[in-house]
Amino acid sequence: MLDTTVTHQTQEVLDSLNSALESGDIDRAAALFATDSYWRDLVAVSWNLKTVEGPEGVADLLRHQIDHTRPGQFELQSGESPAEEGGVITAWVTFETKAGRGCGLMRIKEGRIWTLLTALQELKGFEENRGKRRPMGAEHGARKNRTSWKERRDAEDADLGYGTQPYVLIVGGGQGGIALGARLRQLGVPAIVLDKHDRPGDQWRSRYKSLSLHDPIWYDHLPYIKFPDNWPVFTPKDKVGDWLEMYTKVMEINYWTRSEVTKASYDATAGKWRVTVNRDGETVVLEPTQLVLATGMSGKPYMPKFPGMEDFNGTIQHSSQHKGPDEWSGKKIVVIGSNNSAHDICAALWESEADVTMVQRSSTHIVRSDSLMEIGLGALYSEEALANGITTEKADMIFASLPYKIMHEFQIPLYDQMRERDAEFYAGLEKAGFDLDWGDDGSGLFLKYLRRGSGYYIDVGASQLIIDGEVKLAKGQVDHFEQDAVVLADGTRLPADLVVFATGFGSMNGWAADLISQDVADKVGKVWGLGSDTTKDPGPWEGEQRNMWKPTQQENLWFHGGNLHQSRHYSLYLALQLKARLEGLDTPVYGLQQVHHLS
Repeated sequence: MLDTTVTHQTQEVLDSLNSALESGDIDRAAALFATDSYWRDLVAVSWNLKTVEGPEGVADLLRHQIDHTRPGQFELQSGESPAEEGGVITAWVTFETKAGRGCGLMRIKEGRIWTLLTALQELKGFEENRGKRRPMGAEHGARKNRTSWKERRDAEDADLGYGTQPYVLIVGGGQGGIALGARLRQLGVPAIVLDKHDRPGDQWRSRYKSLSLHDPIWYDHLPYIKFPDNWPVFTPKDKVGDWLEMYTKVMEINYWTRSEVTKASYDATAGKWRVTVNRDGETVVLEPTQLVLATGMSGKPYMPKFPGMEDFNGTIQHSSQHKGPDEWSGKKIVVIGSNNSAHDICAALWESEADVTMVQRSSTHIVRSDSLMEIGLGALYSEEALANGITTEKADMIFASLPYKIMHEFQIPLYDQMRERDAEFYAGLEKAGFDLDWGDDGSGLFLKYLRRGSGYYIDVGASQLIIDGEVKLAKGQVDHFEQDAVVLADGTRLPADLVVFATGFGSMNGWAADLISQDVADKVGKVWGLGSDTTKDPGPWEGEQRNMWKPTQQENLWFHGGNLHQSRHYSLYLALQLKARLEGLDTPVYGLQQVHHLS
């Protein structure tokens, strides 16, 4: 009886929404949303990644977009029944727009819409060649002068970038560039992915040898091809590299290795970029319409400068340059920083009999890997979740359906559980002098990552070394170098043969400045962060990741990156935006991000 009532209530809301949208009654549609409500739209209605708040925000979105995108035909998703818990009805929905089809998740509270996610999945008339639309592969029968698959691929590879220009040029061949390249390939968008390394995946292979993914495997799949069932829970970096290399070949991505952009400029009259590329010593000038900077979620390595560095007798490295501990056995090492890389490097050096000191410059959020898996991710990304019918794609949609403005309400209870479960562990760290934090509002890892992208460690063993005093801990800011030591601001002197700066990376905005111009970088403004007005993420509130996966103030310039989960999920929405423009569809953008300059 309850299920019937819940379904009836949900259908009433959907019918009312469809009726209001079909008649163009914006006020009636907006009135279906609660006073404290959120509509998160991924490309479907806004041609943007945009969250609007409350009936007024909904009305403003529809006033600008309803005639252009014509959203409607909201229905319960086939095979999914609405569910009620704690007074909130959750319902999976499908819908259509003028240009495409989408799916989403709706939450209803007290008869009105509390949260709504609408995510475009495909463009009408330009669907991916998958499932029942998959290509035949072999053309049966006899025909003279037939070309093989390999001959066609070789011809395409020789022509693209020389005889035929790519519509999209992706700068960066890591997981972000590869995921987007795969999406565009399936949509029939001519694209080239540029990578400076010798082989796909080398950006992973080249890092310190102990590096592995700190996220569990269920969270890290790429589009179309999931990791095998016997794949390790935490993937070693060289195995990641091998997988990415295989993936680029299997997905037929046009991937240029040993290729670096030396200069890019935009011709507004022609609506094209002019990009000069050094391809293994050959200068190639490309003229793509769309330019995507897929350099991760970060920019160039940030290496601070201090007095005396030039006279230091040892070695100074950024963590991105550190290859591993093998040559440092028996040496004194100082690692500046307390993030993931700092902990990994310290642990590997300790294992190789080095004398290691970590310098913690500011408080750090630590979460134990097993607690993160079981409490933080297990409900969505785990074998148990799969057994309960929560596929990777479904998990991604559930996660995406949580508006950033209220995500902390869902996260804080989870991290409170972790803090209670691992109380003895945290007491040990504090006793060792390690400064802990849980984010400005206690919401933990995910929002800390989304807001500023640093200042945390997913513990896979290094924390115990600090607790036990095996890895020494110093705290404070670096003041200067002496010939054989690092000296902190309080006068602490740390003798060193090697100093590793695990000091993170600059903004992706820096790549725009270097490859294009400072004027373009300034025009775009900040990249990454929500504008949450928390540490390292100053306001104003944006509601979405700044400038990521969506149009920017610079015409035909896009940013794509993040972890494997974000690369997988958001590559779809970026690819659909690019495909729509290639096909000349009407793509009026609602709520283009305003410029907030780098501080």
